Amino acid sequence: MDVAAVTADLIAEQDDLDTVVAPLTDDAWALATPSPGWSVADQIGHLTYFDRTAALAIVDPDAFIEHRDQLIGLFDDPSAVEDLTLGEFRAMHPAELLAAWREGRSALAEASAPLSDDRRIEWYGPSMSSKSFLTARLMEAWAHGQDIVDTVGGTRVATDRLRHIAQLGVITRGWSYANRGLERPAGEVSVSLTAPSGDTWSWEHADEVGRVTGPAEDFCLVVTQRRHLDDTRLVASDGPARDWMLRAQAFAGDATDGPAPRT
Repeated sequence: MDVAAVTADLIAEQDDLDTVVAPLTDDAWALATPSPGWSVADQIGHLTYFDRTAALAIVDPDAFIEHRDQLIGLFDDPSAVEDLTLGEFRAMHPAELLAAWREGRSALAEASAPLSDDRRIEWYGPSMSSKSFLTARLMEAWAHGQDIVDTVGGTRVATDRLRHIAQLGVITRGWSYANRGLERPAGEVSVSLTAPSGDTWSWEHADEVGRVTGPAEDFCLVVTQRRHLDDTRLVASDGPARDWMLRAQAFAGDATDGPAPRT
């Protein structure tokens, strides 16, 4: 899959979330989501801020690096980071925020259109390939969208775009330990998932020390920390596979824990 195909899937994922939030009442935008301290509006504000900076990273890397240094300089003060990334959007009426999100998405889509597969893009951690960069934006849209869907009781049909998130989940097994200062258990864990279309997606290892099987959507919910393993239909063998699924974190940043069982 080339970068143009990833961009198309990102746009489709954002459009699906738009159909969930566009009809919401003002009161619904103010509802608290599973992310502590964040409303539905905050979830969209977060996506808007980082879609904008993603577009900046593509079209003006030097300006992005200057912005990044400013943001990183605030990391010791979480409230300052929240003010910078969400303050503008918390002052907006829901209709204004929806329009700002759409504008930011359009800017990112426009910036992404000419990208080549071999282009590397500066981001808040190491630089990323263009495909990985846009895949991460898709994962963010889907995961934060899940928080919104869970809050408002919305409906969002799972699609095979989840393949991007599943791939991220698989390749970040080592990261799920490294960002906790832990050593990854030796050996490889095989993964076999049933896609929404009914296809099978597999990451197989002949010398596997563990195995995870089940619906792709459930795997994506676990690796983005939107569900606890025990609240899904995933089957993770005892040992390295289950240990990984209990720590899985497919996104960058400090180590965080997903929801407790049955929450």
